[in-house]
Amino acid sequence: MNSESVLRIFKEITTVPRESGHEEKIIAFLQEKAKAYGLECKTDKVGNVLITKEAAQGYEYRPAIVLQSHSDMVCEKNAGVEHDFTRDPIRYVIENGWMIAPDTTLGADCGIGMAAELALLESDIPMGKLECLFTVSEETGLDGATALESGFFTAKTLINLDSEDEGEIFVGCSGGIDTTAQFFYSTEDIHEGAKPYRLAITGGMGGHSGDDINKGRANTVQLLGNFLYGIKDHSVQILKIDGGNKRNAIAREACVVLALTPDQTETVRKAFDAFAVTVREQYGNVEKNLKFTFEESEESFKEGISCGMSRRLVTALAAAPHGVLSMSQEIENFVETSSNLASVKMTEPGVIRIVSSQRSCNTAARRAAALKMEACFKLAGAVVTHSSEYPGWEPAAVSPIRDACVEAYKKLFGCEPKVKAIHAGLECGLFTEKFPGLDMISFGPTLRGVHAPGERLDLASLDKFVMLLNELVTTYR
Repeated sequence: MNSESVLRIFKEITTVPRESGHEEKIIAFLQEKAKAYGLECKTDKVGNVLITKEAAQGYEYRPAIVLQSHSDMVCEKNAGVEHDFTRDPIRYVIENGWMIAPDTTLGADCGIGMAAELALLESDIPMGKLECLFTVSEETGLDGATALESGFFTAKTLINLDSEDEGEIFVGCSGGIDTTAQFFYSTEDIHEGAKPYRLAITGGMGGHSGDDINKGRANTVQLLGNFLYGIKDHSVQILKIDGGNKRNAIAREACVVLALTPDQTETVRKAFDAFAVTVREQYGNVEKNLKFTFEESEESFKEGISCGMSRRLVTALAAAPHGVLSMSQEIENFVETSSNLASVKMTEPGVIRIVSSQRSCNTAARRAAALKMEACFKLAGAVVTHSSEYPGWEPAAVSPIRDACVEAYKKLFGCEPKVKAIHAGLECGLFTEKFPGLDMISFGPTLRGVHAPGERLDLASLDKFVMLLNELVTTYR
């Protein structure tokens, strides 16, 4: 296996639709690869795939290793971009040593891990028994790992390939929980003389709600909530509101349509212009492309959300906790607990749904953060539920695969890797519950802009990632 073979297979993967919850085509792709390689393949009832390659001659007594990646991807695109993730291949470019999807997510998270597994399976490298596991719907709640049955794989050592910083070996991660608030509202006629105006905040960097939560990026849903809360005229009606998308991505775009009378229009326009100046000052060193748009809406409306409900909604959006809530006292510069105000949607007539997620390596802190979000929205009159909780992964005191990986890295590159925990959620926490005593690490090449358009893969780091993986699977004893 080499980086060229991994990249070749990854380019194949970019042509296969694999949005979370719709992995049928990527599952078939994996099954076809196993058949072409002449290897045993099994698929469980939810779509997790395991391809097994028996040990090479002379390597039968080496410890078996599970390599694990998830087969789904976050599907995000810039506003106005025509791209159908159910059928269109990902459009990418190679520039200055990076593989980049300019207008969509690239899916290197975790497609590059999948490609590395398949490249090893097709190679003739002598190694011990290899079990390659591809789980489904990781991005929407670790559903595949949650449904995985004990005994689906047999190895006692697992290497997760879902990390995003070359030179770092991860031995722990945060757990998470989703919190959803629903407002059930009545409508009222638009005030006489009012016209619909669309206010939008776009061009945010967005990013991964775990790995990027401490980078000071703007959350456009909360920014919009802050602005709307600051409107002192409580007779302003909300006609439509939409912001954010995936629960595990920082919101990049948000918009609202307001019914404004002629007297209100100029006041709100000036306030929005002033708000834009303030936000750019606040985020100027981080957010370079934020855009604020105020224009008459092309949509027509007869009714809007009642003014009372509009006020309760924007109050909750402005008050909802977002960002880093606490830092670890044990691990330097490690986020312990965070909350992501992910999206606000009018999902059906009479319903507004706000989705958020809370992360922490500490179970009590994670649940306390979820309760804080619950209290915020319950005070505003919403119905709040929690779902998709998954455990964190505690670093092990003794880990042979961790020690072997550190030594392999030093041998190959002449320096020590960083051994650390990650604030993002990995499936490893669930594996510890189903496979007690499993020895695990996670590493990968450098990815940037994950879960947002413009996601990119550092090709130089891919070379080092492949070298390290080769070294481990061929020398681990």
